[in-house]
Amino acid sequence: MTIKGHIYVIDDDEAMRDSLHFLLDSSGYSVRLFESAQAFLDTLPDLVFGCVVSDVRMPGIDGIELLKRVKAQASPFPILIMTGHGDVPLAVEAMKLGAVDFLEKPFEDDRLIAMIDVAIRQAEPVAKNEAIAQDIAARVASLSPRERQVMEGLIAGLSNKLIAREYDISPRTIEVYRANVMTKMQANSLSELVRLAMRAGMLKD
Repeated sequence: MTIKGHIYVIDDDEAMRDSLHFLLDSSGYSVRLFESAQAFLDTLPDLVFGCVVSDVRMPGIDGIELLKRVKAQASPFPILIMTGHGDVPLAVEAMKLGAVDFLEKPFEDDRLIAMIDVAIRQAEPVAKNEAIAQDIAARVASLSPRERQVMEGLIAGLSNKLIAREYDISPRTIEVYRANVMTKMQANSLSELVRLAMRAGMLKD
């Protein structure tokens, strides 16, 4: 059975955690429970992408503070906030801080599942793009200053000869640098190198 996604439940109420675990697990999700926002934040860097379902009122770090901290880490994880009856101002505050949506307890199981599905579907491409962008940035960072100059020459459309003339080095040496650039950037062709450079923000579209 393929899992539909990862869900991280944060609630200080054990009964609530158990019932959400049962509901989400039987709906085909992989579920991890946390009894405090701190416990979740401690493991956040190691977690695979997923949707966070958190209570808003908790001792210690509450749902609002959790949103602020997750936002500060620029995490792509979508967060759904569960609020008690009459906590509308808190819910609005949560939305302003980047919560995808909020649910008032008690809520319908189907509604929660539908919200999670939408949250994951919308956030997943962003999370994937984020990871790809970081990977490309790391490749650019691995270039030596000279390799970077050669790469800039290549994506500007200059020939090896012109790049050699500009930096006063032999075309043969440029070929060595060019090969290094292609290897480090994991590009099989010049067009691929240009695409990577665009994604890295080295080329203004």
